[in-house]
Amino acid sequence: MKCIIVDDEPLARKAIQRLIKEMPSLIYVDSFSDAFSAGEFMEKNQVDLIFLDIRMPGVDGIEFAKTISRHTLVIFTTAYPEYALDSYEVDAIDYLIKPVEADRFLKAVEKAIDYHNLLLAQKDSVENITEEFMFVKSERRYFKILFSSILFIEGLKDYAIIKTVGQKIITKMNLKTIYEQLPKSLFFRVNKSYIVNTQYIDSFDSNDIRKDTHEIPIGSSYRDDFFEKFLGRKMR
Repeated sequence: MKCIIVDDEPLARKAIQRLIKEMPSLIYVDSFSDAFSAGEFMEKNQVDLIFLDIRMPGVDGIEFAKTISRHTLVIFTTAYPEYALDSYEVDAIDYLIKPVEADRFLKAVEKAIDYHNLLLAQKDSVENITEEFMFVKSERRYFKILFSSILFIEGLKDYAIIKTVGQKIITKMNLKTIYEQLPKSLFFRVNKSYIVNTQYIDSFDSNDIRKDTHEIPIGSSYRDDFFEKFLGRKMR
């Protein structure tokens, strides 16, 4: 995957560049100190993945992410954990907290590569939904997915990635459309990019939900409904 770095801090750019060059699956192309220069470059060159800082002078990373091609994936890099939820609002693959640790970088890149390959290969949709399961076409096969086996569903641009207990399937359907067809007794949309199976929530606080190693932020516009559903009251 061809990737670039957009960050106004020279040391941060060098740190990410070193990590990129340790990944055989990534091709480092260039780095930029501002969104404007990166945007000009992307008009004439293919970019598959951007490591994008959020807080920058001029156009910040969130606003810039809204303008780029839908075929370009974004991993945000930031020193401010409170921006994590904002990254989901623009369909980011992941966000990394500075200073970026090598193992966390690897996890984000593997996710980006996985999604990149899936998006290139799949042009599928949900074929049929019943009260207990749905059939999804993926890789030229029809998969029967029991609702009770779904951990969560993640939206990625025009696709939905269904994560079950034993597999991961991608389908060409946006998150809003698939949510409208799911049983609300089991599923709850917690932010713009995630639907969770409420049976598999291990714990939660006012900011996020935890399931095993997964940590999913609760969107501000979904928070009151979430607390009303699970605690019978709005968050105080």
